[in-house]
Amino acid sequence: MRIIKTLLGIYVVLVFIGCQEKAIKSTESNTGEEDNSTITQEQIDHLGITDVEHLSAASKRALAWPTDLGNEWFLEFNQLEPLKGDLAYEEGVIRRDPSAMVKEDGKYYVWYSKGVGPTQGFDGDIENEKVFPWDRCDIWYATSTDGITWKEEGIAVARGEKGAYDDRSVFTVEIMKHEDMYYLTYQTVKSPYNKRVKNQIGLAWSTSPNGPWIKSKEPILSPADNGIWEGDDPNDRFSVKKKGDFDSHKVHDPCILPFKGKFYLYYKGEQMGEDITFGGRQIRHGVAIADNPKGPYVKSPYNPISNSGHEICVWPYNGGIASLITTDGPEKNTIQWAEDGVNFNIMASIPSPPHAIGLNRAVDSEKEPTEVLKWGLTHVYNSRDYQSIMRFTSRKKEKY
Repeated sequence: MRIIKTLLGIYVVLVFIGCQEKAIKSTESNTGEEDNSTITQEQIDHLGITDVEHLSAASKRALAWPTDLGNEWFLEFNQLEPLKGDLAYEEGVIRRDPSAMVKEDGKYYVWYSKGVGPTQGFDGDIENEKVFPWDRCDIWYATSTDGITWKEEGIAVARGEKGAYDDRSVFTVEIMKHEDMYYLTYQTVKSPYNKRVKNQIGLAWSTSPNGPWIKSKEPILSPADNGIWEGDDPNDRFSVKKKGDFDSHKVHDPCILPFKGKFYLYYKGEQMGEDITFGGRQIRHGVAIADNPKGPYVKSPYNPISNSGHEICVWPYNGGIASLITTDGPEKNTIQWAEDGVNFNIMASIPSPPHAIGLNRAVDSEKEPTEVLKWGLTHVYNSRDYQSIMRFTSRKKEKY
């Protein structure tokens, strides 16, 4: 805990160079010269500093780090492994975005998006064709005794009837078990599926992982409504008069965790007029909080709670919440942790993590920081049109 608390201030000094002078012990004298008298020989030797009178910005940041960072948050991912049985790759079928796994009666359960057929994009017959691989999907589930060979059990949650908020597609699902109830939260799209469509988040619940599932009549979370489009072209998602909040266009990748007597719904936000920043999309995460699993959920005033990331991958650890941040933004490929579930700080930089991770929630997440990442599920693009679910494993990083 002492190490974690020590790290809480590192976030700013690692990312925002403009604050570096305030982050180190060295101070400016009245003459404008740096006072480096507090830098020890041990620090100089450990960091390989050549001349304390000429410190680069990188050396100043390094001097602000504690000397006992440790290695418990760091890991490396192994090569992905194909699954066997019904979840093996199948030409013409999309299986993607696996949920976390839960284990009941000796079997692992996983839920995922499933669809069929190629993707035509937005230039074809939008009313009858697919614009994305996750378009025209339903939520299916499968079971396994070993996490490798899977049996597909059938549909868990289907698309809604025409005119419903989820009539076009239901996808990117996550599972939460709480007090003998099971909750599936997922993305929804209503027809017509154009580039300006605003995704929402739905919820279904059951007393059994096998269902039947009762769907919420209305979304439990929607995008902010304070952005303003420029013009009326439904397939121009970059032209805006006002961008609005970080989630003014879409709310994606939902995951609910019980935390501190409440329910924290973590999600990915997409902004109208999305930009490219730090070589990736302008994607950030938010959280909405409720007293009951079914809501109502209220967005945190601290949103966005990340400046980076893509798919949501969160788990409880050491009284707080850990998050694997991937793909987009200046802090991509890091593991972060927040004692309060909101104010996240970088704990480790992780090379090449899998995408769309489905965690193994059957393990004890408190055993060590990355216990839930030892093995789980992910998806890969077998082609532009078709994706399949794979198994990932990881190992702790050792000294060379």
